[in-house]
Amino acid sequence: MTKLTTAPRDVFQTFMNFPLVEDLDTLKADVAIIGMPYGDPYTIDELINDQTNAPTAVRRASPRISLGLDRYDFDIGGTVFDGQDISVVDVGDIAGNAADHVGHYKRAEAAIRKIRAAGALPITIGGDHGIPIPIFRALDGEGPITLVQLDAHLDWRDNVNGVREGYSSTIRRASEMAHIDKIFQLGIRGQGSARMEEVEAARAYGSNIITANEWQDIGTAALLKRIPDSGRYYLTIDADGLDPAVMPAVEGPSPGGVSYRQTIELIKGLFAKGRVVGVDIVEIAPARDINEITSITAGNIILNVIGAAVRAGQFKR
Repeated sequence: MTKLTTAPRDVFQTFMNFPLVEDLDTLKADVAIIGMPYGDPYTIDELINDQTNAPTAVRRASPRISLGLDRYDFDIGGTVFDGQDISVVDVGDIAGNAADHVGHYKRAEAAIRKIRAAGALPITIGGDHGIPIPIFRALDGEGPITLVQLDAHLDWRDNVNGVREGYSSTIRRASEMAHIDKIFQLGIRGQGSARMEEVEAARAYGSNIITANEWQDIGTAALLKRIPDSGRYYLTIDADGLDPAVMPAVEGPSPGGVSYRQTIELIKGLFAKGRVVGVDIVEIAPARDINEITSITAGNIILNVIGAAVRAGQFKR
């Protein structure tokens, strides 16, 4: 049995109180919420950081979003499930191991493979932005995949302190995978982690870098037209890609970010264009939050992902 969470059923708060499913080998669901708290740290001090608390924080804040999923959601344009028989489960977290500080990447990859084999859409709560790397690996039989990143930062570092799979290298590692095709990096701004060599490497790959200012100028509809139709898409959302007024609880806040409305329009647009094979939201630092607004916003984004998938017919049997 592939069991992720070790917390007892009666104390584990699932996202939106969806059922907890502990065995991925027998998974039957349309959507699987999964937590990945741990990345590949650059220093020993980063082995456990505040972002490792994010999956728990988002789950605990989720009941504040709604009194019931049968309520009308004005972001989605109806109830989340639109009257359809949709199964959403929470499968717990990928466990860490102090004796093997990167072993959780292998467990994460195996878990995503099982979720996809069951025909479910994985929605992952990080953790830092390194955690999509094993997810990308698990999708190696589903290409070509158009990778869409919402982020303030380019994440194209080759390594930091010799670590090649940390949170600043995510998109560079993705670019090296044969099944990852076009890459769209949206909301980039400010003076972040990118040096000139990383910018040049991204441009040499052919990455479509759309700054927050350009997105604001052209609008989401025009941005979506640049993304190929009828494809397979993966969406990775770094919380610092949104404006700090929307998601303040991040380690690297940068003003002038993407709005909540732009984010929801992007999500709806991707599902309308083709098939989304996975979504993650990462880099939330709960200790920096204000009235849980970052966790609540993350939860609303997740519900919009589910609602958009339902309306796009992604779960038709």
